[in-house]
Amino acid sequence: MPITPDSAVTLAYKITDARTGKPLDAGTTAYLHGGYDNLFPKVEAALAWLEVGQSINLELAARDAFGERDEALVRTIPKSEFPPGVKVGGQLQGAGPNGPVHYNVVKIKGPVVHLDGNHPLAGHDLRFVATVKAVRAATQEEITHRHVHGAHGHHH
Repeated sequence: MPITPDSAVTLAYKITDARTGKPLDAGTTAYLHGGYDNLFPKVEAALAWLEVGQSINLELAARDAFGERDEALVRTIPKSEFPPGVKVGGQLQGAGPNGPVHYNVVKIKGPVVHLDGNHPLAGHDLRFVATVKAVRAATQEEITHRHVHGAHGHHH
């Protein structure tokens, strides 16, 4: 069965830094094909009409992956305003320039906490390699919820 709109697709994937080749992520994921914003649009377009066993190998510019870094999303707060129990590597939700943002705690130095609302891979050009492991027709519930349920997909 080829990948068409409203297909539930399982992929084995590897993401590396396009410039250095450094491994960044790998695993198995499932997504709903057909413009549901479950994958980068260029990756989804490359997967259209592929079948189980077929692969893609794409280079994605930062703007086509996690976006360019936005320095407006980098900020500091006084440690006295910092919630107890959150450590470096943790996340906080706070106000951003265009609404709520999830900030990563990147450093605590003296009385100041350094936060970054950018995705950790923002600004990176990526190589995305994936092999199609399974394709099936999505259920009506998956289409309504706009994501795949079950193994490697979303769980309610």
